Amino acid sequence: MKTRTLPVLAATVTSMALLAACGGGTEAGSDGGSKDSKTLTLASIDQGSVEDVVKAFEKANPGVKVRYTTSGADQYQQQIRTQLSSGTAPDVMSVWPGNGNPGATYVLAEPGYLRDLSDRPWAAELPDAMKSVAQYEGKTYTAVFGQNGIGAVYNEQAVAKAGLTPPDTWTELLDFCKAAKAKGTPAFALGNQDNWVTQLVAYALVATTVYGEDRDFDKKMQAGDATFAKSPWATALDKYVTMEKTGCFQKNPLGTTYEASQQLAATGRTLGIVQGNWVIALLKQKNPKGTFTLKALPATDDPSETLIPAAAGAGYGVNAKARNEELALKFVDFVMSPEGMNTFVEKQGGLPSLPDTGFAADPSLAELSEFIGSDRTVPFMDQLWPNPKVQQTMLSGLQEIFSGQSTPEKLLDEMDADYKAGS
Repeated sequence: MKTRTLPVLAATVTSMALLAACGGGTEAGSDGGSKDSKTLTLASIDQGSVEDVVKAFEKANPGVKVRYTTSGADQYQQQIRTQLSSGTAPDVMSVWPGNGNPGATYVLAEPGYLRDLSDRPWAAELPDAMKSVAQYEGKTYTAVFGQNGIGAVYNEQAVAKAGLTPPDTWTELLDFCKAAKAKGTPAFALGNQDNWVTQLVAYALVATTVYGEDRDFDKKMQAGDATFAKSPWATALDKYVTMEKTGCFQKNPLGTTYEASQQLAATGRTLGIVQGNWVIALLKQKNPKGTFTLKALPATDDPSETLIPAAAGAGYGVNAKARNEELALKFVDFVMSPEGMNTFVEKQGGLPSLPDTGFAADPSLAELSEFIGSDRTVPFMDQLWPNPKVQQTMLSGLQEIFSGQSTPEKLLDEMDADYKAGS
């Protein structure tokens, strides 16, 4: 938690909308900006949703042209820091909340790459939970337009055809996986070839195993009173491995891309996919007649203990050296307006970050909305980590676990070492 999310997912994670690499619109020039007061340059990871927002923005601002590109999270995170440091970055860019990856708010704001957005009318309206990850040293740098959750997204038609019921407990989950495998249709698609995807099952399990027992776990980590290795993170990763050994996923997750995993779940070759809610819109694109529903992924045998990772998704920041600052600010203000926000979250299958937008949540998100309303959610884990290295180590380490080159114990020790290194 990628997307969204991620992870973070993320977390990445996450915002994770975190999407397959694809060019969109008219690509920004190599200079990363434009001196034309009517032209805005934009780099986005929101493929499939930013297109409609751009059209609406251009319609609301006659004569304005947005030159934009879209790309997957892994590719984007590798590029954006280089572009910013070389002065070739666009006016507006996707930025993740918190501190969990190379494109996150803290990481880009600390060296001065982002413009302070505290003076925008929507900044003061952000919920406190989102302010904490959209700000750096008390100043707002990220326009967070939506919130996302991670869970099991089921293909309702495929589940019904298999004669099964989505599980509410850990024991039921393993039985569900065994029954699905026996019917020749694995429970969940898993696209671990794209490394950001590896974190999502882990985050869904960690939400309950770690934070169900201790909502202050992050504070204890920050104070040096807790570690990954000597915490229920170990339990969560063991459960992740158990799911793999039980046959919860299709064959060869490491050889399956995020795009391919979507195809499996959309067409009913698996009964679902463990992902962020942003994947629902993508599944519907591949199967317009399908019905997809997000539910919590259980990690214990007491349903009342189950929590969902849910947090601010990726938003947009303004380049501190934007060629067209005025138009860049106008765009992020549009993103945070009811029209812009609702357009984004409707296309992504998410929920708006601000109240009173008039948005009617998709029925597929009924359980996520219920968990958010009853305070049964926790932030994407990476958003409060002290540096992006922790997440990068986790992502590569999870791939190594799936390839038999590492173990949960070894990975958690490596994450602890990176965490202790600080910012």
